[in-house]
Amino acid sequence: MKTRLPIGISDFKRIIDDNYYFVDKSLFIKEIIEDGSQVILLPRPRRFGKTLNMSMLKYFYEKCEHDHSYLFKDLMINKHEEIMNMQGKYPVIYITFKDVKNKDCDKCFGKLKELISKEYYKYKLLLDDYLDEFQKAYYDKILYMEATEAQYETSLMNLSEFLSRYYGEKVVILLDEYDVPIQSGYMNGYYDEIIEFMRNFLGGVLKDNIYLEKAVLTGILRVAKESIFSGLNNLSVYTVVNYHYSDSFGFLDKEVEELLKYYNKNYEIEEIRKWYNGYNFGNNVIYNPWSILNFIKNDKEGFKPYWVNTSSNDLIKRVLARGGSELKTELEDLIKGKEIEKVVNENIVMHEIETDADNAWSFLLFSGYLKVVNKRVEKGRTYCSMQIPNLEVKYLYEDIILAWFKENINIEKFNVMLKSLISGDIKIFTKIFKEFVLNSVSYFDVSGKESEKVYHSFVLGILIALSDDYEVKSNRESGYGRYDIMIIPRDTNKKGIIMEFKKADEYDNETLEKATENALKQIRDRNYKQELIDRGIEDIIELGIAFEGKKVLVKEYSK
Repeated sequence: MKTRLPIGISDFKRIIDDNYYFVDKSLFIKEIIEDGSQVILLPRPRRFGKTLNMSMLKYFYEKCEHDHSYLFKDLMINKHEEIMNMQGKYPVIYITFKDVKNKDCDKCFGKLKELISKEYYKYKLLLDDYLDEFQKAYYDKILYMEATEAQYETSLMNLSEFLSRYYGEKVVILLDEYDVPIQSGYMNGYYDEIIEFMRNFLGGVLKDNIYLEKAVLTGILRVAKESIFSGLNNLSVYTVVNYHYSDSFGFLDKEVEELLKYYNKNYEIEEIRKWYNGYNFGNNVIYNPWSILNFIKNDKEGFKPYWVNTSSNDLIKRVLARGGSELKTELEDLIKGKEIEKVVNENIVMHEIETDADNAWSFLLFSGYLKVVNKRVEKGRTYCSMQIPNLEVKYLYEDIILAWFKENINIEKFNVMLKSLISGDIKIFTKIFKEFVLNSVSYFDVSGKESEKVYHSFVLGILIALSDDYEVKSNRESGYGRYDIMIIPRDTNKKGIIMEFKKADEYDNETLEKATENALKQIRDRNYKQELIDRGIEDIIELGIAFEGKKVLVKEYSK
């Protein structure tokens, strides 16, 4: 009988005890121990095995009444005697913040207090006879969730002191998904409050803590400029662009091949790579482990997205929707399979990911929605060429883009608008397109550049919706608002479409009518239709489209 797949199981002991399939990442322990840094932060995308690895570290380090050494006897780490001699030698504080996702600030703090209380409860019986009267009073306040916020902020620091003095050993601290409450606060309007708490909560226990042996933190991002890790000269951060720990999260090629062979899944590895591979961590090409496990379990259903459907992706949607014209232009390139090169900022500034394109792309990279193709360092800056990693993630981008339309015009109108465009019914197209523009102005948080954002969103929409039967080209001119769109049918008997967008020049008192005439003139003067003619397409529609704030005019060239 085959061992079961550990889908959704992140407790290392349960996986070993209950004989689930385990992809051996135990050498991660050796790398952690041999790392000279006292505090290590390992940002990785969600569902890439962070919690499982932290659970494995917990059972390795933890000094307790149960001997957990048997968990490692068949693993690669067991070949390293000097490392195994450290097993079970340290008191461990272990907290995972992965479920602290609350829309309400009070509920978020309530959940944080509960997590801290549970860690205090774990050691209550050991410390009952050890603490003095004053310390017991403090301990009970934390335990029964009756302490002040200031006392919770120093609670891990104090617990590390209690444990270190009791055991006569320094403490190992493992904090999983530390940035989940921070992102929740950012999305739900209590960012400043949660940042202040986490700064004091983490800073107190990680900075200049004489009772600390080693701390390991995981998350998606390194949150910067909020001074959470201010003054930590003992901190090392290893992101997906670094070589250290690059094989510790996610599955390697050989690990996926072994999985497929074990479960008798005779699929072409190349097809699996197209869907779930493509992540480049350091010098390793990585598969998404969540998707691989789910695909093996449900392979009769064929290839489909698993990872992208495991959360709401709300922050990703907001970043893409509110991003400027430059971001949407480059998103168009990514959808077409092209690369974009950006400066990668490993210190994410949460307040700037929606307004600063470089921060937005860095956020998408570290969150698992882009991959590094090439990397270069110039004058202290890291430049990365990036692409969409695989078909699964491309599906998410397409889904988000189509959702923009659906939230501004219903799906029926969206389909009618596209059908009218490609069939040449410009009157119906114009009517629905105007409605889309009017609704989109508020949706995209336009901040004074309505036409550019609406234009880019429209181009992305038709690029996705028409991709099966049409090639959509966008040849950008200099300056926003001056673009040429060409919709090229794969069937030469269908209509080809040329669209020129113009923004009415308010400084020259240009009218919408004049702007559309200038757009059509540009199409004719530059002979855009020749490309369609060269492809054997004779039925060609030429459209001039002009914007002025929320107003839009569409005009077709009359032969």
